[in-house]
Amino acid sequence: MSLNYIKNFYEGCVSTIQKNFHTLFFGSIRMFFLGVLGFAVYGNEALHFSCDPDKRERNLFCYNQFRPITPQVFWALQLVIVLVPGAIFHLYAACKSINQECILQKPIYTVIYIFSVLLRVSLEVIAFWLQIHLFGYQVKPLYLCDAGSLGKKMTMIKCMVPEHFEKTIFLIAMYTFTVITMVLCVAEVFEIIFRRLCFLVKQ
Repeated sequence: MSLNYIKNFYEGCVSTIQKNFHTLFFGSIRMFFLGVLGFAVYGNEALHFSCDPDKRERNLFCYNQFRPITPQVFWALQLVIVLVPGAIFHLYAACKSINQECILQKPIYTVIYIFSVLLRVSLEVIAFWLQIHLFGYQVKPLYLCDAGSLGKKMTMIKCMVPEHFEKTIFLIAMYTFTVITMVLCVAEVFEIIFRRLCFLVKQ
């Protein structure tokens, strides 16, 4: 009994990986891009972020104002949260030995599958909006910091943002990855609906 369960779970996992290779592959590219290049671009940003006058307390205060959340943390959370709906469904499908034929044959599985994909799209849209709100489309070389709460005479301080051009390119790349992921998810919904219709027509 246990051997059959393990066999069914393994076959379900293999089927899931084969059917969703494009999503897993592109997700792996995003993780590699974020882990390797993201660290190279943003890894020492706080150390090289400097303001005039250059004092550590002002640099830290203005950097926290400039970056309420670091891009690496935001994008890592985005990847994890976006992958959760699909991971839960595919894990459930693997445990119950639900393959593509079952999803096409049983309406309840079709609805649940489409819902998980649409939830993934919704999370990507929310993350896309948050990314624009937090980081914008371009990283400027100068940042005007409102340091009035420090109790100093100077309320507006000019700060230098290191490697701003590289960060702008990285931002555009991450936006592109998010858009491509949303397009793949929408295409996945249309594909499953089309295959479901074809299955009903053949009956």
